[in-house]
Amino acid sequence: MRTLADPTQALARGLSAIRREYQVPESFPADVLAEAAETARRPLTDHVDRTALPFVTLDPASSTDLDQAFAIERSGADLILHYAIADVAWFVDEGGAIDAEAWRRGETLYLPDGKAGLHPPILAEGAASLLPDGPRPAVIFAVRVAPDGAASLDGAERAIVRSRAKLAYDGVRESDLPPDFAELARRMQAAEDRRGAARVDPPEQEVASTGEGQYALVFRPRLASEAHNAALSLATNLAVAQALQANATGLFRVMAEPDAAAVRRLRFTARAFGLDWPEAATLEQYERKLDAAVPVEAAFMLAIRRAGRGASYTPYRAGVTPWHSAMAATYAQATAPLRRLADRYVVQAALAVANGRAVPDPVTQAFERLPKVMARADARAGQIERAVIDLAEAVMLTGKVGTAFAATVTDLDDRGARIQLCSLPITARVDVNGMAPGDSLQVRLSAVDTDRRTIRFEPIA
Repeated sequence: MRTLADPTQALARGLSAIRREYQVPESFPADVLAEAAETARRPLTDHVDRTALPFVTLDPASSTDLDQAFAIERSGADLILHYAIADVAWFVDEGGAIDAEAWRRGETLYLPDGKAGLHPPILAEGAASLLPDGPRPAVIFAVRVAPDGAASLDGAERAIVRSRAKLAYDGVRESDLPPDFAELARRMQAAEDRRGAARVDPPEQEVASTGEGQYALVFRPRLASEAHNAALSLATNLAVAQALQANATGLFRVMAEPDAAAVRRLRFTARAFGLDWPEAATLEQYERKLDAAVPVEAAFMLAIRRAGRGASYTPYRAGVTPWHSAMAATYAQATAPLRRLADRYVVQAALAVANGRAVPDPVTQAFERLPKVMARADARAGQIERAVIDLAEAVMLTGKVGTAFAATVTDLDDRGARIQLCSLPITARVDVNGMAPGDSLQVRLSAVDTDRRTIRFEPIA
């Protein structure tokens, strides 16, 4: 949940408490800021001039830490995606103050009322960000996308780029974009369908005021421009992963399939939402039919995301093919180095192998250390996201103590029954006997504590 509609500041106290509880940094140490101010002025001595390429960026309107810019051209039947990635490594010295702080943080932390960046703003929202207010250093990946959606890395170089425009998801026009922008996305989607990829991209949740101090959890629709833009990153990350694996190096994102128990719970969740999931259809088959624009289906997409066993990182290992089940492919992440520590090293490795050079020793050594560091950062981000959602649910249900809700049991364990409310994207536990997964029941909201971010239900006899 990265956006917030809170005109009366009802959530502000809870968000402040979350920041304290999870020790979300408020700023950067003085030595980090001083080093960033110095490296922000570093001359660009190892970059070719590619300012003639018509790069643009496409992000949320409020974003200023812009990792990617793109241009697309035809090459026969193929499309060439020129994907410029912020050259963070140019500004960060291995072992320096910025580097040490980035290893401590791991990734940018997002809360509805602001973020705690991985890098100081003078870099992340200034010298290293691909804003359209001047030339910027970047690593340009040339990604060839065939008519069938197969993506391969044609080359990589350090370059100076100049974005022509900072485009926003909610205001971009087709005429603002390269002519083949939508076609590239179509090719990537077709390739995903053939691979059997099962990426689930639920829309973001936000808390909206319904008047008189009441709130509701709602879904912000995912725009077509967002989905198409995601295809550019996907093409690049798949191409980079393929190149790294072929050169016996790299850091990969891996994820296992949801286990049988998780799929069973999801079937009961679908039943709670009144969704028709045919018994003969697998989760992979069913989730492709979900429409994020339909609120109840968006809620189920969110349930799928939460049911997974989570993605993790693994370095290259001889004889092992790293696999990301949702992508149905070998996958790496290279496209957000301003926001993820690991991406900085993946970019450097891809730059080296694309030019026939050995991967620098510090990068290879980092690949061994990064899985643990990124796991800790991902866990912290996940805990914060869960805390924000718990807070939002508690605030939303304030004033509704005593209200009855229809629910479905999705699972049982020694802590009771896990239930899914039928009318809201809320899960909870109740102490109930004689129930089985899939059973329907009525529950009453018995307590809400916004300070502790808890809600409690009891079964109605």
